[in-house]
Amino acid sequence: MKTSLILEGGAMRGMFTCGVIDVLMEHGITFDSAAGISAGAVFGCNFKSRQIGRPIRYNKQYCADPRYCSLRSLILTGDLYGADFCYRELPDELDVFNRQAFRENPMGFYVGATDIETGECVFRNCVDGSDADMTWFRASASMPLVSRPVAFEGRLLLDGGITDAVPYRYMEGLGYDRNVIVLTQPKGYRKRPTSGMVLIRLACRRYPRLAEAMTRRHEMYNRQMEELDAREASGQSLVLRPPEALGIGHTEKDPEELERVYQVGRTVAEKRLQDIQKFLQQ
Repeated sequence: MKTSLILEGGAMRGMFTCGVIDVLMEHGITFDSAAGISAGAVFGCNFKSRQIGRPIRYNKQYCADPRYCSLRSLILTGDLYGADFCYRELPDELDVFNRQAFRENPMGFYVGATDIETGECVFRNCVDGSDADMTWFRASASMPLVSRPVAFEGRLLLDGGITDAVPYRYMEGLGYDRNVIVLTQPKGYRKRPTSGMVLIRLACRRYPRLAEAMTRRHEMYNRQMEELDAREASGQSLVLRPPEALGIGHTEKDPEELERVYQVGRTVAEKRLQDIQKFLQQ
């Protein structure tokens, strides 16, 4: 049996995930590997570095800082979330990411990003918290239209959630057969077709496979939700999700709202703690 923790994205809905992983860490729950997409990667990396409370702390402190996320950042840098601030200044100076602990933890940490030329999700096992890993985290969370594509080893990359919102199939393909999956939408949620596709196709005219992936994104997501419902019902996977829509903005600036959603995640994880422990011991 090989266990993994799989983390969906969802921008600031990821505060729910932060609450879940903090409870898991507080109770000493570990996995053979983990996988994160978008916010699931940039917040979930703290599970591998074992830094309880770090992502909710820095998000509350810097959520209103224009260097972190702002229209000004988008205009000046091409990124809604400032790349230098988020992936260098913040983890290296302001709220230090423990690269040594990340590197010494033997747990794998797979991060998915979308190759905009092929329209496929590609993965990297981020093992040491290096600058290369940080670049991959950034790529995974770079939302289309409000982020520059991230260049990495001959690829141009954007948000992994475009092509693989919840990478359970990828992890199953690697042999991980006991998966705890953290979603950031309530049970029964289904994604609608992306609005503004004329504008998106125009913006992505150099990358038709990316445009096609964005056109079909809702189909991919809804198919995954159907499959996860079946896996949950059969006991193949254990799924944690909020009891209702979290109602938080993608670029939330209110620290109290971030804390509210974080506490929802904690509550769900605490209620399901015995289920999680039993599931991983089977």
